[in-house]
Amino acid sequence: MASAWAVSRGKRVVDLVGAGTALVAVAPLMGAVAATIWLVDGGPVTFQQARAGQHGRGFSMIKFRSMRVGAQEERPGLQDRNEADEPAFKLRDDPRVTRLGHWLRRTSLDELPQLLHVLRGEMSLVGPRPAALDEVEAWRDDARRRLEVRPGMTGIWQVSGRSELDGATWLRMDLRYVDEATLALDLALLLRTLPAVLSGRGAW
Repeated sequence: MASAWAVSRGKRVVDLVGAGTALVAVAPLMGAVAATIWLVDGGPVTFQQARAGQHGRGFSMIKFRSMRVGAQEERPGLQDRNEADEPAFKLRDDPRVTRLGHWLRRTSLDELPQLLHVLRGEMSLVGPRPAALDEVEAWRDDARRRLEVRPGMTGIWQVSGRSELDGATWLRMDLRYVDEATLALDLALLLRTLPAVLSGRGAW
């Protein structure tokens, strides 16, 4: 069985090669998405939020903006409509999401800037979802085991229903990944990601 160190080093090589290759391939697409957001919605093209990386180290995660400007300040007024298990927040028909933003989320194009975080070592191609810092502060001890590995752009829950999953199932899948992570599992999840994205299942 490969050692944890060997798996970690192998993952880093896959991350660097995979993210670097992907960035070159999708650079024109990212430029087109940025231009479309600017032309259609105006305002900032990207959105940044403090997320928890490996061992709880914070980093500012970048996504293409899918909500109207000032959306974060509107969240307290929508808390009673939250459809996710606390402390996470999810709303299927979130009124803050722009028309263009719905399409970006359904196609996962809003996630493309995270390839930069993979290159910088703040994220991995595969791993648990990078949670907001305020969510992590409320996690129980078992949930905090998610922080033992780098958060990922895709993972078990992303290819198994995404937002359709309840919090307990999501946690169980993340912890399964933490306990069973191998290069073979990463490659299998990467191969399942494109069909999951194209299906649009759970993307809201």
